[in-house]
Amino acid sequence: MRTGLYPGTFDPITHGHIDIIRRACTLVDRLVIGVAINRDKGPLFNLEERVAMIEAECARTANATGVEIVVHPFENLLIHCARDVGASVIVRGLRAVSDFEYEFQMVGMNRALDNRVETVFLMADAKNQAIASRLVKEIARLGGDVTKFVPPAVNDALVARYAR
Repeated sequence: MRTGLYPGTFDPITHGHIDIIRRACTLVDRLVIGVAINRDKGPLFNLEERVAMIEAECARTANATGVEIVVHPFENLLIHCARDVGASVIVRGLRAVSDFEYEFQMVGMNRALDNRVETVFLMADAKNQAIASRLVKEIARLGGDVTKFVPPAVNDALVARYAR
């Protein structure tokens, strides 16, 4: 069984993330969505909220593809998380050249730590290239419409959070 790990903070999960998840399911038998616990980033949604949103959004994809999708919070090194979940592949989404430069460095470091784990890059679909969780949160915070960028339940969570 080939296990892949798709890591991120997913604060919040967007249509871009969901597209990468759906496409990653064509490459692996089991996909672990690694939800990073990064206290330095100060996420808008707490860990439990992010996990719940991801699980809800991924249920349809798991049913449609037959791929087991597991949501796994982690706070250690990415390569250690990959080992913990038995992943032989790390899946990363790329939107732009600037993403590639950062990811290229990460691949080199991860390979130095464990060269048995491969990294696969999936290019963002053209309609999702501009979507970034950071920008989605900013638009929502300022009262803009983010329904094009996130699923309805995530939009509702954003509206509720910023209504406070």
